Amino acid sequence: MAPRSRRRKHRKPPPVTPMVVIPPTGVSLEPPTLSKPDPSIDALGFISLDNNVPGLSQLVLQKLNLKSYEEYKLVVDGGTPVSSFGFQSLQEMFQRMEDTFRFCAYCKALPDDLSDHKVLRHCKRCRNVYYCDTECQRSDWPAHRKACQVLRLVAVDRVMEWLLVTGDFVLPSGPWPGPAEDIQDWDTWFSMRSLQLESTLNAVLSSHAMTMLWANLGRPRPEPDVLHSSLKRLMTDALSRPLTLGLGLRTLAIDVGKTGGSTLHVVGASHVETSLIRSGDYDELGYMFPEHLGLHVIMVGVDVSTNLSQNSSPLFLEPGTILLSGHKALYHDFWEEQIETGNLAHPDLVAAFHPGFHASPVLMEAWLPTLLLLRDYEIPTLITVYSQQELEASLQILVNLDTHIIACGANPFTSLKPEQVYSNPNKQPVYSSAYYIMFLGSSSCQLDKKQLGEKAGQEVAVHTFNPSTQEAEAGRSL
Repeated sequence: MAPRSRRRKHRKPPPVTPMVVIPPTGVSLEPPTLSKPDPSIDALGFISLDNNVPGLSQLVLQKLNLKSYEEYKLVVDGGTPVSSFGFQSLQEMFQRMEDTFRFCAYCKALPDDLSDHKVLRHCKRCRNVYYCDTECQRSDWPAHRKACQVLRLVAVDRVMEWLLVTGDFVLPSGPWPGPAEDIQDWDTWFSMRSLQLESTLNAVLSSHAMTMLWANLGRPRPEPDVLHSSLKRLMTDALSRPLTLGLGLRTLAIDVGKTGGSTLHVVGASHVETSLIRSGDYDELGYMFPEHLGLHVIMVGVDVSTNLSQNSSPLFLEPGTILLSGHKALYHDFWEEQIETGNLAHPDLVAAFHPGFHASPVLMEAWLPTLLLLRDYEIPTLITVYSQQELEASLQILVNLDTHIIACGANPFTSLKPEQVYSNPNKQPVYSSAYYIMFLGSSSCQLDKKQLGEKAGQEVAVHTFNPSTQEAEAGRSL
């Protein structure tokens, strides 16, 4: 199919990243009532809090000293600060953030719904869910017991993430000591980094920042082994995206040794992802390909932080360097303005981390021009999702769009940090980039529903689709 240089533009208001991250699995299919039409997945996620816990979105705003979603959006987008937003101390910040989790996991009661003699108290095992009385806690136990243990990890990780934000936890870095092709998953990565890793983690555990973190939180500090495991999970969460990009480069056999360097686009990049990014965050991708001649990673999205440089790429990257930059735009607009005009090079790989187009017709409409563009221009594309259910739904959509699916399966570099569905705490947590889909161009044959289920169901292996027969064959372990 010939590339389509002219498409109808679906202009949407910029998406926002809420303080509480809501996986697409928790997004309502019904668009919320906002002052602007066609909200993003983040707006849908924020407002859908009320679907399971009526009034929860207002509780979040109240605890953050904000009056409306529009004010919340303004602050998160990095616009003009709202004068009432902010905290006087770390103790107040941690307390108010914890207060946003205070609702009864069983009857959904909020603090203002309780009589004067009642108070919401957390589960002593996980410290992550709250109950208004022992009766609700007993009634909820059959459901809560299935998630209680992993929710304890969520509660610890939620605190420990602060060390990444402040820079007190710096990820280990440096060239890989062994052959890059030997690093196929987290087990081999941890083994390769073992000595350096233990030194880094021990230094963080004994640091003043760690001591002050738990002192400001006002609750007992967990045992060292609990904190040690949390730091490792956070490390996989931070490195999952660059290493997943590397997985895409490997699987799709993209040459990173071409003169002038290679270009990678991350589509739908969020404000939080781009505002907290540091220059060395994608160094691990470079170590995965030690002979690369330069990698330019461009974050594209209407919510990209202005803190991320949006300068054009140099004509040639220095060999071995990684350049991070951003463009605040819808991807199909960015393509017309920067790629078709020759300002920037065509991408060697495009990635979309949790695009969520399966979640609602509104989001699918917003993503459709980009998906068609990637298909028609035959751009190697990588997409990640949270769950097996999302994998199957996304595959069906892509097959219906006549894309040529190259591979799909469980991601060996998925984040190991559990993500809680905030308004439904007893729902089993999910993991970022747990599964991937790779496609390239269009296909003349479509998989039927039965074939699709078989491909998605074999979740451990990498699946490659023969372009002539569309039959799956197991690839080598990655």
